[in-house]
Parts: sequence; C-alpha cells; structure tokens
Amino acid sequence: MDELLPIRKIIHVDMDAFYASVEQLDDPELKGKPIAVGGGGKRGVISAASYEARKFGVKSAMSGRLAEKLCPELIFVKTRFDRYREISNKIRSIFLDYTDLVEPLSLDEAYLDVTQNKKGHPSASLIAKDIRRRIFEETGLTASAGISVNKFIAKVASDYNKPNGQKTVNPEDVLQFLEDLDIRKFYGVGKVTAEKMYQLGIFTGKDLKAKPIEFLDDKFGKSGRYYYHVVRGIHTSEVKPNRIRKSLAAERTFSENLSSEIFMLEKLEHIAEEVSRRLTKSNVAGKTVTLKIKYSDFTLQTRSKTLPYFLSDASVILETAKELLYQDNLKNSVRLLGISMSNLNTEDRLKKEELPPKDVSVQLRFEF
Repeated sequence: MDELLPIRKIIHVDMDAFYASVEQLDDPELKGKPIAVGGGGKRGVISAASYEARKFGVKSAMSGRLAEKLCPELIFVKTRFDRYREISNKIRSIFLDYTDLVEPLSLDEAYLDVTQNKKGHPSASLIAKDIRRRIFEETGLTASAGISVNKFIAKVASDYNKPNGQKTVNPEDVLQFLEDLDIRKFYGVGKVTAEKMYQLGIFTGKDLKAKPIEFLDDKFGKSGRYYYHVVRGIHTSEVKPNRIRKSLAAERTFSENLSSEIFMLEKLEHIAEEVSRRLTKSNVAGKTVTLKIKYSDFTLQTRSKTLPYFLSDASVILETAKELLYQDNLKNSVRLLGISMSNLNTEDRLKKEELPPKDVSVQLRFEF
C-alpha cells in the first residue's frame, strides 16, 4: 500500500505590483498611470512596474531606456525601500495574527502554513480571503493568494487570478491541475529550461509526468528528480519561519562603461566593503567568493574561488575579487560588477530534506 503524505494547508500571498502600488498609494496623481520604480537615467534598471505599464511590456529588470521606448508616457519614480519595508512589516504582522509559520520570500510575498492556525479556522481559502481583506483595509493595497497542499502548488496558484484575486487547488484537484499546467508555469522552470523541454516534447505537466525519472535525471541532472516529484503533487518543503541565508551579494551598475581594470579596482573596493558590512550585520562568513561581470553587450560572466576558511573581512574579499578579475582577459567594456559570498557558515545548520520514495501518494481527503 502506498504511504500517505501528511497534507498541509499552505497559502502563498503575493502583493500586487508592490513597489509601484505603494508609489501610487502615496501619490494619488500616479493612480491609473504607467509608472516604473527605478530605471531612471541612462543606465537605470527597473525594479517594478505598475499594471498600467505592464500592458506595454514594461517589466522588472528591464533597462529604463527600453521601457521608455515601449511606453513613451512612462513615469519613473525613485525607489524608497524604507517605505516598502515599513508596509511589508505591517503586512507581516497581519500574517502573524493567523499563524507563526510565516516564511517571507521578499518584502512582497510569503508562505503561510495555516494547517493549525490561531483562529482555529478549518478553511485555508477563507483565511486567505480574510488576510487579503485586512491587507487592503489596513494598508490600502491589494494582494493575491494561492492556496493548496504544498508550497509549490500554492505559489503557482497565486499567479492565476492576479491582481486582487485568489485560487484554491483542492487536494482532489491537485493531480489534474498539474497535468493541465503549461510547463512555463512550473515554478523553477525558467526560459532556458522551458525551451529545452519543448525540444524534448514536454509542453504540459502531463507531458512531463509521462517521462520516467531516469530520463529526467539524464536530461536535467539534479533538477530532474525535482520535476518528477512536483508534477505528482509531491513537494515536502516545510514553511520555515527563519530562512537560513545561503548567499550574500552586492553589485554596482556604472553610469559609464569601464574598459580598464585599474578603474574597476576602486569600484570593487567599495563593493567588497558593502559585502563585508552585510556579512557582519548578518553575523555570517563565507568560503566562496564569486565575481560577477556584466559587459556592455549585456553578456554575463562569473568567476569563483573557494578558500579553505570562512571570511568576512573586506580586505580579503577584495584581494580575492582582484585575483578573479585578473584571472582572464575582459571580453568587452564592463557596465556592472558584483561580488557575492556563498558556502556560508550557516549551511551546516540547514536540514537536508529527503525526497519521498516513488510510491508515495497524496492524501486527497481534506477540508479546504
């Protein structure tokens, strides 16, 4: 007989165009207009776009210049992270009224495990609705939510009825929901992986489910086993209130392209100091230093070195970054430099999650 997985009630709450919505909230003249947070100047990159701007194809991580070409009426506003963090804290306090099992992913989204909740409410769907109501009443902002038996499905579901909506995938509907799902909607499947799956004849969850685990292991390495299980509704990751950091980074985009390594050293010194400051603030250290280089043609290159000891000192980080910079010739002029630290001394506290055996099935009888 198949072993039955314990069913949890998981909510993924995702604020709607959070940064842009905050700006429209604070400045009523921006309401209903296409706005971009960040992205101003010649080299700016957009942090967020309002739904009015998204209709023109404007999106986060896009250059301000391209966004302006797509939407000539676009209004650029400066980022105000202190304000976003202030509202995020208010939203998080709402979450904590329902459960202590809250795992923030960023300022604007979080997982909640409401299997056993402070309200004693049996319906995760009604809890999500109540949370969204309170967010709107107490902050003036809207949120969307996904509700299901695990984090993976809840996150996918939260994108279905955006903005200001929610979707519940009941336990008895999980397998059909996943089979019908476009492979591009699978959390963890990026553009490159999706193209590879298309070439292998995988367009939907049903196509993915038809592939044996050996095939997926061969084609996608470690991720193959992950795909094999999630398409069967199996995702055992728990909601962790205190997420352990796995890496820490800082980077800078330059107003003018840099073509000389000598000019880059000064920039790297400031970046190394920022990384060191963040490591100290988080009370962590790392062994692996990675140098990130983005060229003027937007191609990206990373170079890494792992040291035999943990470090957080700015001078050592800088010296390692210098070594990586001189490791190979630069391909072009440089528009961005970044330094990240990974292999942190927090990782020995991480608990490795065992994937369930193949014969594990999902328990379908549960009130949602």
